[in-house]
Amino acid sequence: MKSWSVQDAKARFSELLDTCLREGPQVVTKRGADAAVLVPVNDWRRLQLSARPTLKDLLLADTPRGDIPVPKRGQRRRREPLRLD
Repeated sequence: MKSWSVQDAKARFSELLDTCLREGPQVVTKRGADAAVLVPVNDWRRLQLSARPTLKDLLLADTPRGDIPVPKRGQRRRREPLRLD
């Protein structure tokens, strides 16, 4: 991945975009630190589809993600307690 400063990315955006489409993701840096990545749209869509929901999303979802078999109450007998004689 090539790295572009913000100033270069702004001044040469068409070149940045062409390089991204031709070579893949491009990093944009701000004051020497990675700040953003320009990614081709097909890669972005693939990443979005492969993203898994967070635990928060799963817990707040309106519908369950799977069925958990729960036996009906009263169907099973309890074990006898151990006697310590």
